[in-house]
Amino acid sequence: MKYVLSCLVLLVLVTSCSKIEQNNDPIVGIWKHTVKTATNLNKMVVDNEEWIFNDVFLGRFHGYKSGKVVYQTDFKWSVNGNIYIVSYPGTDFPDDFVKIKETDEGTVLMRIEGKVFAEKQ
Repeated sequence: MKYVLSCLVLLVLVTSCSKIEQNNDPIVGIWKHTVKTATNLNKMVVDNEEWIFNDVFLGRFHGYKSGKVVYQTDFKWSVNGNIYIVSYPGTDFPDDFVKIKETDEGTVLMRIEGKVFAEKQ
């Protein structure tokens, strides 16, 4: 009787689980940017930047100097139409507003002002 009851409970649990919807947004993935000057808009001294966007509207930013991580922080992202908003809670970083653009060199994130934000890896 315990076996039957256990099987019944297991069956109820398995059938009541809902499937998690997968986020296939084109921003999900790794994006990198090589800094051409010694400092970026946030006044960090880095030579490479990397954003890892995940499918639950979160991500991790890494700032590199000579191949070593010198800064990292989590971020949130959202999309409004075709504009992505990247915010960095707990930091003084301003929000980034970017769009995805296809170019001959590949897929890039462009700042609203028209400058390259990062390239898809």
